[in-house]
Amino acid sequence: MGTLQTEPARTRPDLLAAPVAAALASWPGQAPVDVDAVLVAPIDATLADTAAFCAAYEVGLDVSANCVVIAGKREGEIRYAACVVLATTRADVNGVVRRTLDVRKASFAPMAEAVESTGMEYGGITPIGLPESWPILVDARVIATPHVIIGSGVRHSKIALPGPALGALPGARVVEGLARPT
Repeated sequence: MGTLQTEPARTRPDLLAAPVAAALASWPGQAPVDVDAVLVAPIDATLADTAAFCAAYEVGLDVSANCVVIAGKREGEIRYAACVVLATTRADVNGVVRRTLDVRKASFAPMAEAVESTGMEYGGITPIGLPESWPILVDARVIATPHVIIGSGVRHSKIALPGPALGALPGARVVEGLARPT
């Protein structure tokens, strides 16, 4: 966790986007990971982007996960999905993601759409608290990582949690080969 100073996320809603705080407040008691294993740490908002964050807080790219919002269209309907991949990889948007969404073309959702749809800040979007109708595609490498650092819905903090917890989120699907090494 590098130099991050963490504490249980549900005790610090001031460090979370509203949808993230709501998701943690309703975290199922029977979830495979206890809600108190979801930690949050304040960071400098100007260092929220992955490379700058990892360098400043001594966090390895191999334990830093990114959540990207993908949009694709099929028969006039826009389909969204969140993809969670390690920072050492890139989501295979026009291969695995496109086929999983069953769309002709997939691309990163425009920033304004991603922010409006999620209720989160761009650069801090996280899979925790996303719209229930969205699939959350989690690369198998993320699940295999004991602990990962991911966005908190805002740029001034990060969440640390067991990698397997991301595969247990509502709507999550673990996908082999979702990402390719950079």
